[in-house]
Amino acid sequence: MITLRKEDYDKILAHARSEAPVEACGLIAGRIEGADKIIEKVYILTNTDHAEEHFTLDPREQLAAVKDMRANGLVQLGNWHSHPVSPSRPSDEDKRLAYDSTASYMILSLMDNTPVLNSFHVENNEATKEDLKIVNVE
Repeated sequence: MITLRKEDYDKILAHARSEAPVEACGLIAGRIEGADKIIEKVYILTNTDHAEEHFTLDPREQLAAVKDMRANGLVQLGNWHSHPVSPSRPSDEDKRLAYDSTASYMILSLMDNTPVLNSFHVENNEATKEDLKIVNVE
């Protein structure tokens, strides 16, 4: 199970919509409790490719995010990116570039009126959907 706060989902959604039709991207960090991943911080990074069908995280921003994670006692849980005009599932390129089998790969599809966010575990070029829960925190 991976848990995301509604306010962080809204942050990802707003950024993805503002970047469309270019893919938006970023990192997710938090803590691991048993088999559960709890996202405590979402990082918005620049897609240096400025492309509609793939992304590359800005290396300077990525390093700054990792430093921030360490300073705040968080672990990197994975990354997220948007699919402005395709479904919320890893493309062949997404699977090919998924080097970390411990990471969660979150994909937000904007292709329909209702956005769809899914999280995936990718290993040996095979993607498995993870249980994702979006929670309101008061």
